Amino acid sequence: MRPVVALVPAAGRGVRLGESTPKAFVPVGGTPMVRLAVDGLIASGAVHRVVVVVPADLVDAASALLSTTSLTGGSMPPVPVQVVVGGAERTDSVRAGIAAAPDAAFYLVHDAARALTPPELIARVAAELQAGSPAVVPALPVVDTVKAVDDTGVVTGTPDRAYLRAIQTPQGFAADLLRRAYATEVGATDDAGLVERLGVAVHTVPGEPLAFKITTPLDLRLAEALRADGAQRVPGPGAADRSEQAVAR
Repeated sequence: MRPVVALVPAAGRGVRLGESTPKAFVPVGGTPMVRLAVDGLIASGAVHRVVVVVPADLVDAASALLSTTSLTGGSMPPVPVQVVVGGAERTDSVRAGIAAAPDAAFYLVHDAARALTPPELIARVAAELQAGSPAVVPALPVVDTVKAVDDTGVVTGTPDRAYLRAIQTPQGFAADLLRRAYATEVGATDDAGLVERLGVAVHTVPGEPLAFKITTPLDLRLAEALRADGAQRVPGPGAADRSEQAVAR
């Protein structure tokens, strides 16, 4: 199996969440989001290494936080977790993660704010990459009616929602493809958007409702409630085998 490296951009300040702590370090059910996200990646059994990208002043705190995992036991090799310094923008942080893992065959770019993402979804994306798809994203059907509007707020059209999808993470890519996408300075709202500009087809796999992004105070309340009800995740068979983490800067 070719090596899959997960990149976790966690340098954002999360202004919309309304917390004084950087978003990735805000706890959900007593555990910081970034820790939950990394635990989920390891529990998937599909990731060979994790690179977490944080602000310079939080490198030591992140290294301490990620030095152990909530899973225990097992006999398989540990999954190394490396903490590196990010940049001012998310794209800068992803570039820093790519630079820290030049030996990857595939990258999974995963938002720390999608802290409740089921390991099964992560494994699904990785399996599609291993099977030959160069770019894979999880997608959910859009349930609301969506309107296009102009600069004044006037509706200009109503897209057929049958052809619309809400995109989640992790987003998976062949390593050379993501490196090419990030060699440009063109902006995009997600990593797949940069790949699309190269003319490469991006494939979808079914997403999961639990992979929602914790962005607002309401999202945080929902995540807290789900954690309290035990609905976050149950590690699948063999997840404990990859429980030990080696953390390096």
